[in-house]
Amino acid sequence: MCLNWAEHLSVGNGIIDSDHKNLIVVVNRLANAIRARDRAALAKAFELLDTYMSVHFRNEEKIAEAIEFPFEKNKIDHRQLMHEMRYMVKELESMDSYWPDHLLQKYSRFLSSWLIDHIIKTDMKMKPALQAYPYEFRPE
Repeated sequence: MCLNWAEHLSVGNGIIDSDHKNLIVVVNRLANAIRARDRAALAKAFELLDTYMSVHFRNEEKIAEAIEFPFEKNKIDHRQLMHEMRYMVKELESMDSYWPDHLLQKYSRFLSSWLIDHIIKTDMKMKPALQAYPYEFRPE
C-alpha cells in the first residue's frame, strides 16, 4: 500500500504537515523495503523513521504546549509507538535472512495504519485550536 499526502490530512500547521509528509515518504520506503526483502534499505528506512518520529513528536508536543492544547495522553501514545517501532526493528534484525510473509505484511499494515490513524484520529483534534494561529506558527 502506498500512502499519499492529501490536503484533507492538513492539521493547519506547516511544521506538523511537513512532518507528516516526511513520515509518509519514509513509511512508503519501509513498505517497499519490506516487499523487496531488502535488509539494507529496511535498516536505513527504520533509522530514518526513528529520527522523523522523534522530531515529529517533539514538534507536536512543543506546539501543543504553546497553544495550551491538552496533550498528556498523546505523549504516552508517542512513547508507546516509539517502543513498538523499535521492537519491530529488533525482531526483524534477530531473524537473519528469514522474514515470514505474515510478519512482513503485519508490519507493513501496522506502519501504514498507524500513520493515517495518527494524523486523522489524533492530530486532527488540534486543528480547531491551530486555526487561531498562522499556518507558519512556530513555538519559541
